[in-house]
Amino acid sequence: MKVLTIGDVVGEAGIDTLYALLRRVKRAQGADFVIVNGENAAGRGITPAQADDIFSAGADVITLGNHAFGKRQIASYLDEHTDVLRPANLAPQSPGQGWGIYDGPQGLRLLVMNLLGRCDMPYGPDNPFLCADKILRDNEGKYDIALAEIHANATSEKLAMGYYLDGRAAAVWGTHTHVQTADNRINPKGTGYITDIGMTGPVVSVLGVCPAQSIAMFRGDLTEPFQTAPGECALSGAVFEIGRDGVCSSVTRVWERCGR
Repeated sequence: MKVLTIGDVVGEAGIDTLYALLRRVKRAQGADFVIVNGENAAGRGITPAQADDIFSAGADVITLGNHAFGKRQIASYLDEHTDVLRPANLAPQSPGQGWGIYDGPQGLRLLVMNLLGRCDMPYGPDNPFLCADKILRDNEGKYDIALAEIHANATSEKLAMGYYLDGRAAAVWGTHTHVQTADNRINPKGTGYITDIGMTGPVVSVLGVCPAQSIAMFRGDLTEPFQTAPGECALSGAVFEIGRDGVCSSVTRVWERCGR
């Protein structure tokens, strides 16, 4: 089976790009299951209407990150939709859930977990490594293949998670930094890995933001709220090819432009 993972969707431009490209990319790659990170659909956070749009564009599961509750109206939506995952290592009283088991191709049961890194990230999350252990332990025998997204800032933390789950998860991929990395590979025990799958949104931008605004911030100028950059967009992600034994045989980067 092939699992297609899509990097952080930025703004309405990113959602438009999903509508334009996702189903075509899914067909071209022969993907059976699609996981999309949507935590920046509203800039910081995601609204229920935007989550609906991402599902309509072709996602099977939506993952979030440090901006999971940037739009508070998503809270009740998370309690009602188990196919939208906020980070599992947030406080247990947080709305929604951080992992789920879903029907995959060929009768396979797919455990998807959403983890949040702690290095250079906002205070609050529990240890994502111990959280992953607990999820796998508590669900032993209930799933066939495990998949893990780590939404983190530090490449070292993402790399460490890739090796930590090597042989226990079929795929581990990173999100949050919005820049696709070129280290897609198979780890020694058969886990597919890539440090960051990139973002889906404007090509001429700084992580999706108008370059002039980002430059002004780094210069120390007084700035206005960030705006999503205009112009041509691209979809970014990775495809993991996984056997029934949970061993990944290939990790392929995906990056495709879309005119707007």
